[in-house]
Amino acid sequence: MADFLLVHGSWHGAWCWRDLIPELSALGHTARAIDLPSHGSDPTPVADVTLEMCRNAVLNASTSETIVVGHSWGGFPISAAADANPDAMRGLIYVCAYVPDAGHSLIEMRKRAPRQLIGDALEKAADGSSYSVLPDRVHALLYHDCPSDVVTYALARLCPQAIRPQDTGLPVGDGFEQVRKAYIRTTDDRIVPTEYQSKMSECAAPHLRFSIESSHSPFFAQPRKLAKLMDEAAQQM
Repeated sequence: MADFLLVHGSWHGAWCWRDLIPELSALGHTARAIDLPSHGSDPTPVADVTLEMCRNAVLNASTSETIVVGHSWGGFPISAAADANPDAMRGLIYVCAYVPDAGHSLIEMRKRAPRQLIGDALEKAADGSSYSVLPDRVHALLYHDCPSDVVTYALARLCPQAIRPQDTGLPVGDGFEQVRKAYIRTTDDRIVPTEYQSKMSECAAPHLRFSIESSHSPFFAQPRKLAKLMDEAAQQM
């Protein structure tokens, strides 16, 4: 059985894995989630957050037997952690997540996507340190196929996303290449185009590339199916 460390994406926190953790436990795995800096219960001021801090949060919570799971933007800090210390984890699973490419920042990668899906739904903070999703766009973009309670639950917890770590380029090298990887693509995604995910999934061996008919939030939309895919990936890592 596997030990999963769950790393959230933009605007979210450890809370977003609420429905997935019990499903992984039912399959015999252990699963735990962390808040990245300035998210959830972490007190770091959003203007102070760096990519290095996010990387260190992952490394501090991982062990050599841990499979680290990154959702969306979470793909960047988990990749940085793998590159810095490949022995600190058993493998990586990307869930509709960004995989660093050629030293580009996440913001640069988002601009290089074949389709731009969220530009008009974002609002930058007055001080320029963070950005948020407009509340009236949250359901359609993130949770359109999720249970009815999810939007209420999420709106009470979504927080501004620090810009600086996402505007920092991430060149990855030998450390990153050493770590086994799996990718789970979401086929009804309105945040990260699914065809872009297909390209990024090439970081994983063909037998470790999966797909799920879901929005950008499969942990809410299909937690049991997501857990089964993660279980299948873990058995091959």
